[in-house]
Amino acid sequence: MSHDVLNPTPEYLAFWRERHVCTLTTHRPDGSPHVVPVGVTYDPEAGLARVISNRHSRKVRNILVATAAEPGGARVAVCQMEGRRWATLEGRALVRTDEASVADAVARYAVRYGRVPSPNPDRVVVEITLDRAMGRA
Repeated sequence: MSHDVLNPTPEYLAFWRERHVCTLTTHRPDGSPHVVPVGVTYDPEAGLARVISNRHSRKVRNILVATAAEPGGARVAVCQMEGRRWATLEGRALVRTDEASVADAVARYAVRYGRVPSPNPDRVVVEITLDRAMGRA
């Protein structure tokens, strides 16, 4: 079932506000998928999903390599599921390193996941500009 990324149904948005481990799918330089567990926050007002990460992680390296080839960002997907409920957000990802973006993403993560992550000087934000939402919530 398709959803409007900027105007999701109340049920779909509520599902994205519950505490769930999600997955992020990026593509390795050889084109194969790289799927890892992550925490995701969804901001429909801005049309963004955010994932905090270490700048040295494989997912960040995959995005940086893809972004060098496609300046609009790397094509990625984030997904979560629980029982019969599932939700996927897709879009183009960029890596943000500026302090304001990282602090904002950490604050959003703390709200959704109920804890502030440990300080990490190598933290970055994978910011996904969304263009597709699917799911059954």
